[in-house]
Amino acid sequence: MYKIAVAGTGYVGLVAGVCFAEVGHLVTCVDIDESKVNVMKSGVSPIYEADLEELMQKNYAAGRIDYTTDYKSAYKDADAIFIGVGTPEQPDGSANLSYIATVARQIAESIEKDCLVVVKSTVPVGTNDKVEQFIQDFLVNDVKVEVASNPEFLAQGSAVHDTLHAERIIIGTESKWAEELLIKIYEPFNLPIVSVNRRSAEMIKYASNDFLALKISYMNDIANLCELVGADVQDVAKGMSYDARIGSKFLNAGIGYGGSCFPKDTKALENIAKQHGYELRTVKAAIDVNTDQKTMLYKKASKRLITFNGLKVAVLGLTFKPGTDDLREAASLENVPLLIEQGADIYAFDPVGADNFAKVHPEGINGKGSITYVTNIEDALNEANVCFIFTEWGEVKAVTPEKYKELMRTPLVYDGRNIYSIEEMQGAGVEYHSIGRKAVEREVSKESRNLELQTVRS
Repeated sequence: MYKIAVAGTGYVGLVAGVCFAEVGHLVTCVDIDESKVNVMKSGVSPIYEADLEELMQKNYAAGRIDYTTDYKSAYKDADAIFIGVGTPEQPDGSANLSYIATVARQIAESIEKDCLVVVKSTVPVGTNDKVEQFIQDFLVNDVKVEVASNPEFLAQGSAVHDTLHAERIIIGTESKWAEELLIKIYEPFNLPIVSVNRRSAEMIKYASNDFLALKISYMNDIANLCELVGADVQDVAKGMSYDARIGSKFLNAGIGYGGSCFPKDTKALENIAKQHGYELRTVKAAIDVNTDQKTMLYKKASKRLITFNGLKVAVLGLTFKPGTDDLREAASLENVPLLIEQGADIYAFDPVGADNFAKVHPEGINGKGSITYVTNIEDALNEANVCFIFTEWGEVKAVTPEKYKELMRTPLVYDGRNIYSIEEMQGAGVEYHSIGRKAVEREVSKESRNLELQTVRS
């Protein structure tokens, strides 16, 4: 059992702290926001994440985790301090390291015993070398301190599971002491550990995320071509998935990737390459494809409709993926403003993301159009002229094709996540547009047509 301090209580820091407590370590999570600290002490998570609150309450009651704004007391006698603060994207695509620097100085001025500082935040290659030197520059007491890299590979919506059941733990160290201590801290997890030097660990994080982003953008590029040549991208993906060299994950075509990792990390790695006089052409292509893909549905609908002005537009899903309330780089943030600018009256549904979205686009009249947030899908669809699906929430997937036909004034659906079968939507009388798939004209018998007419007349 080790005494661990965690700087930052966002997705990375809070999840890491709770999981360290879950395996038996004594953890103190540090945040500058006192109101947020009080909320966490009450057992409420400031972020929407499966299983997180339950483990927060369990370990707080057991005395294994606490939350504080007093960083000095948290850092002074910690065996290890994990840094999980944000490294947001700057206008040029580089990572903002100011939060890392602030924490590093606080650590240097607070620690009173030998300590390992572990950076979990995603940082450019070589940053941890600078962090270690920065701490040494401001060190107050005569103690041993080293910096290690320990990048996270969690996915929002499954972060707790991804931490406790990781496929591997990457640690980057420059001494045997740091390596052995970090291995002992992770020993209770009973997971594979890959030990490399610091710079390799930093690069593994970027290389892994950017490869997945590449895979997504590649499939979206293929999907767009599939539509033009009459192929079905889902059939193509299925055929590809049997090849063990390719695998079955990240082959789903749609309206692009979002969230806190892929967009930021692709731009950051491209920026790192530029700083060294190198062009990462594949990563640049992934970024370009993703940028265009996000508004693909809007462009399709704009060709189909004369105008959005005065139309009721149902928007199903606002977050960048299901299972989280995170809106960062969500497709909705690109499309909703375009629809509002065209005069659309938007009725938006999202089971957990509506409050966050309302901070960006308050309910009511916004410019030429308006937005209303609803708590059930039926209110969004009722008498709607067109529907956009941006997030594949379970509640959205549960809506039957017949429901769109029944509730909408014009059953016109643009699905950015390929949730439905083209045949089933077509069979229900819904005009359905998805990504990388083309509707096949059905041959309808005379008897079927007569039956449909009789049904309508009755």
